[in-house]
Amino acid sequence: MPDPIGRNWLLLRGLSREAAHWGEFTPLLQAQFPMARISMLDLPGTGTRYRETSPDSIDAIMASVRHQALTAGLLSQPLTIVGLSLGGMVAWEWMLKHPRDIGAAALINTSMASLSPFYQRLRWQSYPNFFKLLMQPNRFRRELAIVRCVANRRDRDQQTASAWARIQAERPVTYANTLRQLAAAARYRPGDKKPDVPLLLLSGRG
Repeated sequence: MPDPIGRNWLLLRGLSREAAHWGEFTPLLQAQFPMARISMLDLPGTGTRYRETSPDSIDAIMASVRHQALTAGLLSQPLTIVGLSLGGMVAWEWMLKHPRDIGAAALINTSMASLSPFYQRLRWQSYPNFFKLLMQPNRFRRELAIVRCVANRRDRDQQTASAWARIQAERPVTYANTLRQLAAAARYRPGDKKPDVPLLLLSGRG
């Protein structure tokens, strides 16, 4: 039986982000796996689903995304998931609840309350700036500040922030949905059970 890993990709973004935020990563991944199917889904409250109310639990977000995948016919063969931040939590819960759906996963910069306390997951020095970001009315300035928090390619900051500001203008994520996603992430405690699939965990050093 052929190895299903890397044949049926699904990309999941994180807090207040949508499929379009993958940007150049998607064609780069496709170039590495030219015969693979690469799909992206939005979490409820973001992207094509920005008018929806986001659930405030990872389990409910996962169930919603899995329903999307089923409806779109993406589960005909095991998924290889790339989950970033909140998307990684959703992928983890998915692997625990529906292990046959997923053949492998790469989780990037994700964390869970049961594995580390909140003050290790978000530095306390960042709290004032984080909430200032949420309240910044100017989309470009807000996205530029976010880029500078999460990326280290200063030569691309302006270009990336402009693209992200356009995304937010077209499909705005509400403050309420951002807070509901934050609440889901803060409360997520998956327990000691680990997914029984090949798993790659990646974390930025900064």
